[in-house]
Amino acid sequence: MPEQCEVRLPDGVRLHVEVTGPDDAEVTVVLLHGWTLDGRAWHRQVEPVRAALGEAARVVTYDARGHGRSSCMSLRTATLEQLGDDLAAVLAEVAPTGPVVLVGHSLGGMTIMEYAHRHPADFAARVAGLVFVATTAEGHTHTAYGLSPRITRLIRLAETAGAGVLARCGSWRPPRALLRALRPSLRWLLFGDRCDPVDIRLATSAVARASLRSIGGFRASIGVQHRLETLARLGDVPAAALVGDRDRLTPPRCAESIADALPTTELTVCPGAGHMLMMERPDEVNAALLGVVRRALAANMPADHGLVVGDRSHEG
Repeated sequence: MPEQCEVRLPDGVRLHVEVTGPDDAEVTVVLLHGWTLDGRAWHRQVEPVRAALGEAARVVTYDARGHGRSSCMSLRTATLEQLGDDLAAVLAEVAPTGPVVLVGHSLGGMTIMEYAHRHPADFAARVAGLVFVATTAEGHTHTAYGLSPRITRLIRLAETAGAGVLARCGSWRPPRALLRALRPSLRWLLFGDRCDPVDIRLATSAVARASLRSIGGFRASIGVQHRLETLARLGDVPAAALVGDRDRLTPPRCAESIADALPTTELTVCPGAGHMLMMERPDEVNAALLGVVRRALAANMPADHGLVVGDRSHEG
């Protein structure tokens, strides 16, 4: 069972954190969830990573401000900049020493980029690997929902107006009855050709836990972020990017531009998959994640020890 704790941020927001593995692990893997989701989104990654790497790895998940079991926040802090600062605070509290591998889905990937942009010295000193899952460094530049440009423009106008209203609804949460009615729409938006009923229920449950302020408040910041130049300055950090070719929110061009900006990135395109790759394609995500962790371990430990870890993870 994971150890649960709370990180209190300077503005009073409390983040729900779960940690699995020993304090003295050789690497800490931090999994950051997407917009309107929570740490449970990684339920197909935590145990496989621990099983493959054993005592060598410690796995951390946390619910972003306004999401899951973390507390709500003021509207002015519903920004990617703040999320980047929050990640720095979590690392300082939960994993203050040793190399870390950062794994971000959607909003989580954008949070990692913001952390790299706002805390470059800390990033350079701590981060030994990166995994970007269905995310973008270019805001909504490539988001077309799989529809025509005209329909996309109309949806974006409606979405922007709706986000402004939701952002002012504070800590209220979406009515569960409404979300059940919207489940077919969520399934279309988030998943590709196949969807395990367990996963759509979990995704719907996560949205039900997100505050309306977080659902609406982060929209403006997400839409305008551009961090390709930040990625290009990250040097030779091991990295992977994964995307589904049915992703309606962050289509393949998003991952391709990340890989272009950060040449160390190993790009994987998953046929038939949508936006929820860690649920839809856990084997591919786990393989990419473990590959980056192995490279991080090899760079931070004696070669003979690295071979032992590599052999063990191959069995997993």
